[in-house]
Amino acid sequence: MSRELSLPLFWRVCLINGAVFLVGTLVLALSPATVSSRPLWSEVLVLFVGLVVIVVLNGLLLRSVLRPLDRLTTLMAEIDLRQPGLRLEQGGAGPAEALVQGFNAMLERLEVERTTSRARVLNAQEAERRRIAQELHDEVGQSLTAVLLGLKQAIDIAPHDVVEELEQVRETTRASLEEVRRISQRLRPGVLDDLGLLDSVSSLASDLTARSGVPVRRGFLPGLPHLPPETELVVYRVAQEALTNVARHARATEALVGLTRRGDTLVLRVADDGVGGADPSRGAGIQGMQERAQMVDGRLEVRRREGGGTEVVLEVPVPAESA
Repeated sequence: MSRELSLPLFWRVCLINGAVFLVGTLVLALSPATVSSRPLWSEVLVLFVGLVVIVVLNGLLLRSVLRPLDRLTTLMAEIDLRQPGLRLEQGGAGPAEALVQGFNAMLERLEVERTTSRARVLNAQEAERRRIAQELHDEVGQSLTAVLLGLKQAIDIAPHDVVEELEQVRETTRASLEEVRRISQRLRPGVLDDLGLLDSVSSLASDLTARSGVPVRRGFLPGLPHLPPETELVVYRVAQEALTNVARHARATEALVGLTRRGDTLVLRVADDGVGGADPSRGAGIQGMQERAQMVDGRLEVRRREGGGTEVVLEVPVPAESA
């Protein structure tokens, strides 16, 4: 870095002011202008004009040095690491420009670290979900199955007056076993490996209708590309979270889920005709979907629909070999 760029900002301002005042002093000393003991109006006017020129020149020089600081202050108020890519324009020289370069480098490091840590957290979350789902399936599921078999044997040999109560217990146990299986499936989308993305999202729509009674229209176009497993998981989780929000908050009478391809982009769309929220872009669930989308270089948009309701649109790039 040059000596000029290494000067502190304080000394930079002092040098500019000193240079301007020196030029003004030399102009007054070398020019034929004089000031009487009782200044004339013409002399006052000359002094006033000279003062204005010095102030304006000093202001212009300082502005060229400090302008990057103004841009930096404005940008700092707008920075949101959940929306990466915002940078200050670089150009020029001086200590302020060096500060801009350092600020941009800091943003770059923060975004890389945030992306890395976010990926680790989500991967750890998925691993924990798989572990819990496996335990539910192996431990709780098998235990409830054993209880069902035991109840069947008990019903066969039980007195007639207790058979009805045993049947009620059996139905409750069967319902609990089905609920455990549904929870296990939501925690670990093994259906992705078995059925693929299209049928998995369709299964989520059917599950929403079964749980809440909200009919879900499907809009799946044939010929969807093959995606990497991590991208399929992101699409599945976003669809799952969006449909869960419909069931919990929307009070909708109808929902829509669609998967289409637009050039080299796969588009997931989940919409409803419910009441929506005060701000559909906020909330932990929405933030989680946005973070998942960024993991695969995707883009998520949550917006209100005309006429009421909310629309979630996820766009993820299609790999070149699948294009």
